[in-house]
Amino acid sequence: MNFIAEHLSFLSEPAGWAALATLVVMEVVLGIDNLIFISILTNKLPPEQQARARRLGIGAALVLRLALLFTISIIVQLTAPVFELFGHGFSWRDLILIAGGLFLVWKATKEIHHTVDPEDHKDSMVGSAVQLTMGAAISQILLLDLVFSIDSIITAVGMTDEIAIMVIAVIAAVSVMLLAADPLSKFIAANPTIVMLALGFLMMIGMTLIADGMGYHVPKGYIYAAMGFSALVEGLNMLARRRKKNAPKA
Repeated sequence: MNFIAEHLSFLSEPAGWAALATLVVMEVVLGIDNLIFISILTNKLPPEQQARARRLGIGAALVLRLALLFTISIIVQLTAPVFELFGHGFSWRDLILIAGGLFLVWKATKEIHHTVDPEDHKDSMVGSAVQLTMGAAISQILLLDLVFSIDSIITAVGMTDEIAIMVIAVIAAVSVMLLAADPLSKFIAANPTIVMLALGFLMMIGMTLIADGMGYHVPKGYIYAAMGFSALVEGLNMLARRRKKNAPKA
Protein backbone atom coordinates (compact mmCIF):
# COMPACT_ATOMS: atom_id res chain seq x y z
CA MET A 1 0.00 0.00 0.00
CA ASN A 2 2.85 2.39 0.84
CA PHE A 3 4.41 1.65 -2.54
CA ILE A 4 1.16 2.51 -4.36
CA ALA A 5 0.59 5.61 -2.23
CA GLU A 6 4.11 6.78 -2.96
CA HIS A 7 3.66 6.52 -6.74
CA LEU A 8 0.20 8.15 -6.63
CA SER A 9 1.29 11.03 -4.43
CA PHE A 10 1.12 13.36 -7.44
CA LEU A 11 -2.71 13.19 -7.19
CA SER A 12 -2.56 15.45 -4.15
CA GLU A 13 -0.93 18.25 -6.14
CA PRO A 14 -2.57 20.44 -8.83
CA ALA A 15 0.65 20.30 -10.87
CA GLY A 16 0.38 16.51 -10.97
CA TRP A 17 -3.18 16.63 -12.29
CA ALA A 18 -2.16 19.23 -14.88
CA ALA A 19 0.73 17.05 -16.05
CA LEU A 20 -1.56 14.01 -16.25
CA ALA A 21 -4.24 15.86 -18.26
CA THR A 22 -1.66 17.30 -20.66
CA LEU A 23 0.03 13.97 -21.20
CA VAL A 24 -3.29 12.15 -21.76
CA VAL A 25 -4.21 14.66 -24.47
CA MET A 26 -0.76 14.32 -26.05
CA GLU A 27 -0.94 10.52 -26.03
CA VAL A 28 -4.44 10.54 -27.56
CA VAL A 29 -3.31 12.90 -30.33
CA LEU A 30 -0.21 10.81 -31.04
CA GLY A 31 -2.43 7.71 -31.13
CA ILE A 32 -4.51 9.10 -34.01
CA ASP A 33 -1.75 8.24 -36.50
CA ASN A 34 -1.63 4.65 -35.31
CA LEU A 35 -5.42 4.34 -35.28
CA ILE A 36 -5.76 5.50 -38.91
CA PHE A 37 -3.27 2.87 -40.03
CA ILE A 38 -4.97 0.13 -38.00
CA SER A 39 -8.41 1.08 -39.39
CA ILE A 40 -7.30 0.98 -43.03
CA LEU A 41 -5.30 -2.21 -42.54
CA THR A 42 -7.99 -4.21 -40.74
CA ASN A 43 -10.65 -3.18 -43.27
CA LYS A 44 -8.76 -5.41 -45.72
CA LEU A 45 -9.55 -8.48 -43.64
CA PRO A 46 -12.74 -10.56 -43.94
CA PRO A 47 -15.58 -8.80 -42.02
CA GLU A 48 -15.73 -11.44 -39.28
CA GLN A 49 -12.03 -10.90 -38.44
CA GLN A 50 -11.83 -7.09 -38.54
CA ALA A 51 -13.01 -6.23 -35.01
CA ARG A 52 -10.83 -8.95 -33.47
CA ALA A 53 -7.77 -7.77 -35.39
CA ARG A 54 -8.34 -4.18 -34.24
CA ARG A 55 -8.64 -5.28 -30.61
CA LEU A 56 -5.51 -7.43 -30.86
CA GLY A 57 -3.56 -4.66 -32.57
CA ILE A 58 -4.55 -2.00 -30.05
CA GLY A 59 -4.04 -4.42 -27.16
CA ALA A 60 -0.55 -5.14 -28.46
CA ALA A 61 0.09 -1.38 -28.60
CA LEU A 62 -0.85 -1.11 -24.92
CA VAL A 63 1.40 -4.01 -23.88
CA LEU A 64 4.26 -2.65 -25.99
CA ARG A 65 4.00 0.88 -24.56
CA LEU A 66 3.77 -0.33 -20.98
CA ALA A 67 6.77 -2.60 -21.53
CA LEU A 68 8.74 0.30 -22.98
CA LEU A 69 7.80 2.49 -20.00
CA PHE A 70 9.58 0.08 -17.68
CA THR A 71 12.72 0.21 -19.83
CA ILE A 72 12.94 4.00 -19.82
CA SER A 73 16.67 3.92 -19.10
CA ILE A 74 17.15 2.05 -22.38
CA ILE A 75 14.67 4.25 -24.28
CA VAL A 76 16.47 7.41 -23.16
CA GLN A 77 19.75 5.97 -24.45
CA LEU A 78 18.15 5.56 -27.90
CA THR A 79 18.44 9.33 -28.32
CA ALA A 80 22.25 9.24 -28.01
CA PRO A 81 24.03 9.54 -31.41
CA VAL A 82 25.57 6.30 -32.66
CA PHE A 83 27.15 7.70 -35.85
CA GLU A 84 27.40 10.95 -37.76
CA LEU A 85 26.56 11.57 -41.41
CA PHE A 86 26.51 14.89 -43.27
CA GLY A 87 27.11 16.73 -40.04
CA HIS A 88 24.12 15.16 -38.25
CA GLY A 89 24.42 12.64 -35.44
CA PHE A 90 21.96 9.77 -35.94
CA SER A 91 20.60 7.91 -32.91
CA TRP A 92 18.73 4.61 -32.81
CA ARG A 93 15.53 6.63 -32.35
CA ASP A 94 16.27 8.54 -35.56
CA LEU A 95 16.89 5.31 -37.47
CA ILE A 96 13.66 3.75 -36.15
CA LEU A 97 11.67 6.87 -37.12
CA ILE A 98 13.21 6.95 -40.60
CA ALA A 99 12.52 3.24 -41.14
CA GLY A 100 8.94 3.64 -39.89
CA GLY A 101 8.42 6.70 -42.07
CA LEU A 102 9.70 4.91 -45.17
CA PHE A 103 7.43 1.97 -44.38
CA LEU A 104 4.38 4.25 -44.10
CA VAL A 105 5.19 6.14 -47.31
CA TRP A 106 5.75 2.90 -49.23
CA LYS A 107 2.59 1.24 -47.93
CA ALA A 108 0.41 4.33 -48.47
CA THR A 109 1.79 4.78 -52.02
CA LYS A 110 1.02 1.15 -52.85
CA GLU A 111 -2.54 1.49 -51.59
CA ILE A 112 -3.13 4.79 -53.40
CA HIS A 113 -1.97 3.13 -56.62
CA HIS A 114 -4.29 0.20 -55.99
CA THR A 115 -7.22 2.54 -55.21
CA VAL A 116 -6.69 4.70 -58.31
CA ASP A 117 -6.14 1.69 -60.58
CA PRO A 118 -8.35 -1.11 -59.21
CA GLU A 119 -7.70 -3.20 -62.33
CA ASP A 120 -4.12 -3.62 -61.21
CA HIS A 121 -4.26 -6.55 -58.79
CA LYS A 122 -0.57 -6.55 -57.94
CA ASP A 123 0.70 -5.21 -54.66
CA SER A 124 -1.55 -2.97 -52.58
CA MET A 125 -0.87 -1.69 -49.10
CA VAL A 126 -1.46 -5.10 -47.58
CA GLY A 127 -2.04 -7.28 -50.60
CA SER A 128 -5.41 -8.48 -51.80
CA ALA A 129 -8.16 -9.54 -49.42
CA VAL A 130 -7.31 -13.18 -50.14
CA GLN A 131 -3.61 -12.75 -49.41
CA LEU A 132 -3.99 -10.82 -46.17
CA THR A 133 -4.22 -12.99 -43.08
CA MET A 134 -4.83 -12.15 -39.46
CA GLY A 135 -1.18 -12.88 -38.69
CA ALA A 136 0.06 -10.60 -41.49
CA ALA A 137 -2.21 -7.78 -40.34
CA ILE A 138 -1.11 -8.08 -36.69
CA SER A 139 2.56 -8.22 -37.76
CA GLN A 140 2.27 -4.98 -39.70
CA ILE A 141 0.31 -3.32 -36.88
CA LEU A 142 3.03 -4.36 -34.40
CA LEU A 143 5.73 -2.92 -36.67
CA LEU A 144 4.05 0.49 -36.72
CA ASP A 145 3.13 0.17 -33.02
CA LEU A 146 6.84 -0.05 -32.25
CA VAL A 147 7.63 3.15 -34.15
CA PHE A 148 4.73 5.14 -32.70
CA SER A 149 5.28 3.71 -29.21
CA ILE A 150 8.92 4.77 -29.04
CA ASP A 151 8.01 8.28 -30.20
CA SER A 152 5.14 8.37 -27.70
CA ILE A 153 7.29 7.20 -24.76
CA ILE A 154 10.09 9.64 -25.54
CA THR A 155 7.48 12.44 -25.61
CA ALA A 156 6.14 11.27 -22.24
CA VAL A 157 9.62 11.14 -20.71
CA GLY A 158 10.21 14.71 -21.85
CA MET A 159 7.06 15.93 -20.11
CA THR A 160 7.22 14.24 -16.70
CA ASP A 161 9.44 12.11 -14.48
CA GLU A 162 6.52 10.30 -12.81
CA ILE A 163 6.15 6.74 -14.07
CA ALA A 164 2.60 6.56 -12.64
CA ILE A 165 1.52 9.56 -14.73
CA MET A 166 2.97 7.96 -17.86
CA VAL A 167 1.25 4.63 -17.19
CA ILE A 168 -2.15 6.23 -16.54
CA ALA A 169 -1.82 8.44 -19.64
CA VAL A 170 -0.89 5.49 -21.86
CA ILE A 171 -3.78 3.36 -20.56
CA ALA A 172 -6.23 6.26 -21.02
CA ALA A 173 -5.01 6.98 -24.57
CA VAL A 174 -5.16 3.32 -25.65
CA SER A 175 -8.65 3.02 -24.12
CA VAL A 176 -9.78 5.94 -26.28
CA MET A 177 -8.23 4.24 -29.32
CA LEU A 178 -10.08 1.03 -28.47
CA LEU A 179 -13.42 2.85 -28.22
CA ALA A 180 -12.86 4.81 -31.43
CA ALA A 181 -11.45 1.98 -33.55
CA ASP A 182 -14.70 0.34 -34.69
CA PRO A 183 -16.63 3.58 -35.44
CA LEU A 184 -13.65 5.01 -37.34
CA SER A 185 -13.15 1.82 -39.37
CA LYS A 186 -16.85 1.67 -40.28
CA PHE A 187 -16.83 5.35 -41.25
CA ILE A 188 -13.78 4.86 -43.49
CA ALA A 189 -15.31 1.75 -45.09
CA ALA A 190 -18.62 3.56 -45.75
CA ASN A 191 -16.97 6.61 -47.34
CA PRO A 192 -14.48 5.72 -50.11
CA THR A 193 -13.21 9.30 -50.43
CA ILE A 194 -12.21 9.19 -46.76
CA VAL A 195 -9.88 6.29 -47.57
CA MET A 196 -7.89 8.46 -49.98
CA LEU A 197 -7.80 11.29 -47.42
CA ALA A 198 -6.60 8.89 -44.71
CA LEU A 199 -3.91 7.55 -47.03
CA GLY A 200 -2.81 11.12 -47.65
CA PHE A 201 -2.57 11.55 -43.88
CA LEU A 202 -0.41 8.44 -43.62
CA MET A 203 1.84 9.75 -46.40
CA MET A 204 2.26 13.05 -44.57
CA ILE A 205 2.89 11.31 -41.24
CA GLY A 206 5.50 9.09 -42.90
CA MET A 207 7.32 12.10 -44.36
CA THR A 208 7.17 13.81 -40.96
CA LEU A 209 8.77 10.77 -39.29
CA ILE A 210 11.53 10.75 -41.91
CA ALA A 211 12.14 14.49 -41.47
CA ASP A 212 12.22 14.08 -37.68
CA GLY A 213 14.71 11.23 -37.98
CA MET A 214 16.89 13.39 -40.25
CA GLY A 215 16.98 16.12 -37.63
CA TYR A 216 14.33 18.43 -39.10
CA HIS A 217 11.62 18.68 -36.46
CA VAL A 218 8.18 19.59 -37.80
CA PRO A 219 5.88 20.95 -35.04
CA LYS A 220 3.00 18.53 -34.47
CA GLY A 221 0.57 21.45 -34.35
CA TYR A 222 1.16 22.18 -38.04
CA ILE A 223 0.60 18.54 -38.97
CA TYR A 224 -2.66 18.15 -37.06
CA ALA A 225 -3.89 21.59 -38.18
CA ALA A 226 -3.41 20.49 -41.80
CA MET A 227 -5.15 17.18 -41.11
CA GLY A 228 -8.01 18.96 -39.37
CA PHE A 229 -8.46 21.45 -42.23
CA SER A 230 -8.43 18.65 -44.82
CA ALA A 231 -10.98 16.68 -42.79
CA LEU A 232 -13.19 19.79 -42.55
CA VAL A 233 -13.07 20.34 -46.33
CA GLU A 234 -13.90 16.68 -46.96
CA GLY A 235 -16.76 16.90 -44.45
CA LEU A 236 -18.20 19.87 -46.33
CA ASN A 237 -17.84 17.96 -49.62
CA MET A 238 -19.68 14.99 -48.13
CA LEU A 239 -22.45 17.27 -46.87
CA ALA A 240 -22.75 18.90 -50.32
CA ARG A 241 -22.94 15.51 -52.05
CA ARG A 242 -25.60 14.32 -49.61
CA ARG A 243 -27.73 17.41 -50.16
CA LYS A 244 -27.36 17.11 -53.92
CA LYS A 245 -28.38 13.46 -53.76
CA ASN A 246 -31.44 14.18 -51.60
CA ALA A 247 -32.50 17.30 -53.50
CA PRO A 248 -35.86 16.89 -55.30
CA LYS A 249 -35.53 16.52 -59.04
CA ALA A 250 -36.94 19.31 -61.17
